[in-house]
Amino acid sequence: MARILAEKRRIFVTGHYGSGKTEFAVNLALAIAGTGCRTALADLDIVNPYFRSRERREMLEQRNIRLIATSQACTDADVPALPADLFTTFQDPDLVSVYDVGGDPAGARVLARFAPQINTLDHEMLCVVNANRPQTATAQAATAYLRGIEAASGVAVTALVDNTHLCRETGERDLEKGRELIRQVSEMTGLPILCHVVERKMADGSADQFPIEIYMKKPWE
Repeated sequence: MARILAEKRRIFVTGHYGSGKTEFAVNLALAIAGTGCRTALADLDIVNPYFRSRERREMLEQRNIRLIATSQACTDADVPALPADLFTTFQDPDLVSVYDVGGDPAGARVLARFAPQINTLDHEMLCVVNANRPQTATAQAATAYLRGIEAASGVAVTALVDNTHLCRETGERDLEKGRELIRQVSEMTGLPILCHVVERKMADGSADQFPIEIYMKKPWE
């Protein structure tokens, strides 16, 4: 999957707050870098961020991933401004960029100023869905949320990512619940399902799974 996505060069990851989109974005960037591609991870979650990919700067840079983020000098500061070197990711044809976009329509609005440019470039716009979040617990609600993100950003979602979890309490029942919900959302929207995200220790080798490690820790962990 990582090699296929790398062909797009620009991969935007959005989804509801608590969907696990930042964890997915970090793992996706690591997977793409593992294929030998020059890779960047842009932290564009500048509206009400909770997990911030820039907190893993050292680890990412050790894996040869360029981190593009605001508040470069202080990881605990939240500055509602786009990083200046973001523009280079649109211009460098040899760089594969993963963008961690805000987790609601307000957060996704940061893409609106770039939408005309993005829509002329090869890209993917992935929507991460967690069936255990109340605001996306039904296909109708998840679809409405997705459409809100599209309207705010001006960029259409191209594929769905199932990331149903309950953090450390995730069980097989949660994975089954997520598979059923994302199937319904796919039917309602006509969008393909890219993958089902699962923590590596629970992966069963299915071709449609994307096994991940947990890098984004809660403040008390």
